[in-house]
Order: sequence, then C-alpha cells, then structure tokens
Amino acid sequence: MSVTSQTDERSDHTSGEPKTITVLGAGVAGLVAAYELERRGHRVRILEGSNRIGGRVHTYRFGSAKGAQFAELGAMRIPISHTRALHYIAKLGLLNQVREFRTILSDDDDLLRVKDGGYVRVRDAPKALVSALDPGLTEHGYRYNTLLFGSWLNACLNAVAPAQFRDHPNVNADLLDLVDRIDLEPYLCGDSGSKVDLHSVFADHPYLRSVCSGRHERFLDDVLMETSNAIFRLRHGTDALTDGLAAKIRGPLLLGHEVVGLSVRDDGVVVGVRHGGMTSSWHCDYVLCTIPFPVLRRLRLDGFDDDKLSVIHETQYWPATKIAFHCREAFWTADGITGGASFTGGLVRQTYYPPVEGDRSLGAVLLASYTIGPDAEKISKLDPVTRHEVIVTEVSRMHPRLREPGMILATVSQVWGEHRWSRGAATIRWTQDAATCEEQRQAAARPQDRLFFAGEHCSSKPAWIEGAIESAIDAVHSIQWHEPFSGRRSAQRLRRVV
Repeated sequence: MSVTSQTDERSDHTSGEPKTITVLGAGVAGLVAAYELERRGHRVRILEGSNRIGGRVHTYRFGSAKGAQFAELGAMRIPISHTRALHYIAKLGLLNQVREFRTILSDDDDLLRVKDGGYVRVRDAPKALVSALDPGLTEHGYRYNTLLFGSWLNACLNAVAPAQFRDHPNVNADLLDLVDRIDLEPYLCGDSGSKVDLHSVFADHPYLRSVCSGRHERFLDDVLMETSNAIFRLRHGTDALTDGLAAKIRGPLLLGHEVVGLSVRDDGVVVGVRHGGMTSSWHCDYVLCTIPFPVLRRLRLDGFDDDKLSVIHETQYWPATKIAFHCREAFWTADGITGGASFTGGLVRQTYYPPVEGDRSLGAVLLASYTIGPDAEKISKLDPVTRHEVIVTEVSRMHPRLREPGMILATVSQVWGEHRWSRGAATIRWTQDAATCEEQRQAAARPQDRLFFAGEHCSSKPAWIEGAIESAIDAVHSIQWHEPFSGRRSAQRLRRVV
C-alpha cells in the first residue's frame, strides 16, 4: 500500500549564499553538477531511480574476480578534443588509465563486408571499395588516392549509418573535385597504406565541408570523430569516471528513489518520490533535473510553461543495442586481429574487439554487435534466445571459431531503447542544421524558475560524455547566480500534464 508523506527543505537563499539543491539522476551530468555545486559551498543530495550510478555509463563485469573481463554496454570512448571530460579524468587521478581507443576498421586485419556479401581484410579492401564507387566517379579521371578517399568515406559512412542514412549519396563529384587538388600521401595510414585518415583531411581542409553542408553535416561530424585515431578509453572501464565522481560527493546519494512527478512553485519545486513502496512529496528549494526527456514526459508535470513542455515532448532519443559475449579466449587474435572493429553488416552492423588487459585465464570479451536507430530496434524486438542465435550466426560467418563448444561462456545485452531509466541511448540531431540544433539546446536547458535542467540533451555535444559535462557546468552557473522569483506565477503560464 502506498503511503504519502512530506519532507521540507525550503529556504530563502540568494545567489550569494549557500543553496540547497536536489539533483535528479546520478549519471555523468548529475554527478558533475553535484560535485561542482558542493565545491562552491552549496548543499546537495542526489536522487537516483535505479539501483546503480552512472546512467548511460554502464561497464558490465563478467564476475567479481579481480581482473574480470568487462564490456562497455554504454559510453565507451572519449575524443581527445573533449577537454571537459579530460579535465575530470585528470582531477580524479585517472590519466594513468587513458589508453587509445581502437575504432572501427582501425586494424589492418579487421574485416569489412563488401558489396557481394563477402568479407575482405582492411589491408586488402581498397580494390573492392573503389570498384563499388559510382562508375561515373571512377571514370572521371581522378587520381587513385582521390578514389581511395571517396571509397573510405563511403565505407565509414555506411558502417556507422543507421538505415535511413544509407541511401543518401555520400560521395559526389563536387567533393572529389576538391579532394583531387590535395596531396593525400601524408594522410595514408595503416601498415599497408590502404586507408585514408579522413578526420585529418577534413580538419586540415575545412573548405571541403562546403559541398557536405545541409541536414547531414552533423552526421558527417560524428562519423569523422568516431572513425578517427584521436579518441581514447579508460583502461579499467568508463565507470572509473562516474565512480570517482561519486566518491568525491559528500551529500547523500540515494539509490532506488524514483521520481514520479514534478511541480514547479513560487518557493521551490515539489518532487514526487517513490521508494520502498511509499510515495512522498519532497518540497525542494532548488532542483536540477538530469532525467532524460523521454522518461520525464511520462511523469506528472505541474507548473511548466507550454514551450518547455513542447521541447520535453519533442526531443527524441535514438535507440541503441549492444550485445557482448564473454568468450573462453580471444580467438580473433589467431587471425591477426589485435583490436578495432569489423563491419559485419546485416543485423549485427559493428563487431568490436576490446583489448584483453585483465587476467587472461578469465577469458576475453567480444562486443559482438553495436547498432543504433532502426537497426537497434530490429534486434531489440527479437526474443533473447532468437537474438543470441542471430548474432552468433552472423558473426560466425566472419569468425567460425565462435561456434566451437564452450567458446561462449556468457552473453549480456543492453537494449537502451527499452531501458526504464533512459528510454533511448542519446539525443542525435543528425537531420537538423546548426541553427535548429542550437535553438533546441537552449529550449531544453532553459529552467523553470527553480527547476533547472542538464544532460547531454541540453548540450551542444549530444550523445557524448562531453555534452553531459558541458550541460552540468552551465546549470551550475545558472543555479549559482539565480535570484529567487519573488512574485506570484502567472496563471496562464501553468499547465498540468498527467
């Protein structure tokens, strides 16, 4: 039976005095904000609905033994250009854990699915990729390296693209006309010089974007980032970042406290909290909400203006699904693969080979499938037994040893699109121009009196840890200098959503 009680923490603090803030959510944004608010002298408590911290940072360990192998079911990489994330990694003493992240097709022996349905090694891919280009491009008289550039751009876009992006013409004559004037020799990479460092080409020659503008420009940005060699990981797991932040926070961090409603009032925010079968009303002085909008819009919301409700309901999170196998051994090393990821195609899409850095007798982890968007939805709709067999069947076409008896010790899946506490993996604004993205960011981050907002959906870098941190710092500054609203809220601004 549900019992309703009330707690009260209201006060009359001004911007120059310590405030009392309730942070909703113990993901990266909530933890960074709590840490920074306390550092500025404020009192903080965190409410987290689930029974773990980290949010969409989810490092899953296969067993409790020291050196147990792990799979990154959530965030797994950080671009070196994301200086805010690096700042906190340094502050937490984690710089000694920074390692190169080997991305998709980064190893010469990684496998790439080609047009005929077969697979080629990265070192042997150029011939197959160039032949797959539009004949009108290959017959244009471009230099070979120009065609190689176009081929690898096509391959990377196809490997990362969700279904609705794969029909978009990615490489055209306007782009290759510009690229053909560039000496690409310094950008060839891989032991065999069979690849092109696309990220560096675009960074050094930004005018190339003049023919890549439009609604897919942000998609191109993320593809170049994801396939660059300028990204890193944390050796002992990304959760070292969130665990480290949590350890620095002095105020209470309450797990299993689910927010069921928010009511914005003149003197603060009333938070409906469910815990242990009881529902309580908490009268809070200030609240910072990092709850993902697809979850927030399912709650009872009072005192929100129409524009805020619109952005909460319109912000879309893309699904993502990760499926990892705990294997008896890193069998792929016998094929010469030392890391990176293969493009599997089919339902699987991407298969990653995390390094084996713990106790090798405890096996190895294969991130068998990483999908986003409609591809992730297709996999998520399969029942777990069927899903497992589909993934094994597709990956074993590349790696027949996967079917050896006893090779797969355990399987774990993370279906973010159906995850209770996020209802999606991230906000992705690939189809919007820069002005629209900024307009939505500002609308998402805009506070409602003493209710503030943070999370990657409130940032200029959605879908990245950097974005969560950026939004947290922005919110901290807003809370720090907020002057309490002194008048009565206009009745026409209020609206209830049940």
